[in-house]
Amino acid sequence: MGTVAAAPTDTELLAALRAAAEGIHQEIGGLGEDAVAAPSELPGWTRGHVLAHIEGIAAALARQAELARRHEQADLYDGGKAARDRAIESGARASAEVHRRRTGAAVDRAVAAFAALEPAEWETPVRFRDGVARDAGLALWRELVVHRSDLGTGCTQQEWTAGFCRHLVDFLAPRVPEGQAFVLRPEGGEQIRLGGGSVDVVLAGRLQDLAAWLAGRPVSHGAVRAERDGQAVPRPELGPWPSAIPA
Repeated sequence: MGTVAAAPTDTELLAALRAAAEGIHQEIGGLGEDAVAAPSELPGWTRGHVLAHIEGIAAALARQAELARRHEQADLYDGGKAARDRAIESGARASAEVHRRRTGAAVDRAVAAFAALEPAEWETPVRFRDGVARDAGLALWRELVVHRSDLGTGCTQQEWTAGFCRHLVDFLAPRVPEGQAFVLRPEGGEQIRLGGGSVDVVLAGRLQDLAAWLAGRPVSHGAVRAERDGQAVPRPELGPWPSAIPA
């Protein structure tokens, strides 16, 4: 039974970041004013909110990589979560053209910052999650891929690669409630066990739907099926997202 997905190499991660950035550019290239103001897949957020968040997190993660090259460190966001939330609210109201320019520039800056890292610099400590530059690069991958789907413009989790889904599932393992264990049974794939509890909940479906559900994203009825001791049960509640930003 699988537990931990193989991490991408730095070369593979850079290729994934470039592909994810291209996906964001494809989305923002066709958005008009009405589309930007329309609701996203995230409750209470318009597409403008999602784009403002992508802009902010891309710039913040770019700074982590840029500082790593200088062997310096800083928090992910100056001013913490409160400042991050204010920037999203104010940025959400920007015009479609401003979103295209700002979000596109932030994403390009982030990819360029990680591409500039020398092989040894991927291991340079950063303030983000008290990890190394590679951790920030993996976070950028997650943010670009998941939030592209959150825009609700046609790209869904069904386009997520198997490698990305396995990485996301491993990252979100802390969402398994205490005392439980999730046994994921992806169609045509190896089982994945998450959590160390004694109560097993089996969750079956396509790997993309299992990853999306674990990320708190909507999945179609019946796409993720739960059972315990061979009996169908409601899908379990999830714990909080493993945030790196202090409240």
